[in-house]
Amino acid sequence: MLLRSNPPGALVYVDDYEIGRTPIATNFTYYGNRKIRLVKDGYETLSVLQPVPAPWYQIPPLDFISENLVPGQVRDEHTFTYQLRPQRILPPDELLARAEGLRRESHAAAAALPARSPGSPIPAPIGPTAPPPEAQPVPQTGPAPPGIGGLRTHPLPPGAR
Repeated sequence: MLLRSNPPGALVYVDDYEIGRTPIATNFTYYGNRKIRLVKDGYETLSVLQPVPAPWYQIPPLDFISENLVPGQVRDEHTFTYQLRPQRILPPDELLARAEGLRRESHAAAAALPARSPGSPIPAPIGPTAPPPEAQPVPQTGPAPPGIGGLRTHPLPPGAR
């Protein structure tokens, strides 16, 4: 898979793994959708869900014939080119107006929540809340078995070290 960008030099992430800077070629094993992200200073970050279709010779039962009866190795190459857009710099007044709008929306959303009276029960959280059970010490009956911190241990079988 060959990845290019205009302008070149963007840092490429494929499925959230850093690959390198464009133009760059990388191997892939599986076909399907790939999450590709390109990052470059001064340009907007570009995130794309890129389909990588399988060629005809990878479709069952043709894949058996192409892998076992065709001499040599078949290479499947995909080239993807992406256009990066320059980063838009907002004037400070516009940025402050957007921030103030978000602040007003959050206050309005908080005011819309039902008020809880002082005597009303607190709603139970969703999901498991109990801590996991902790290991309990084994009660001692007779001589103390070998162990760590009062817990029983089991020896490894011979030759398993």
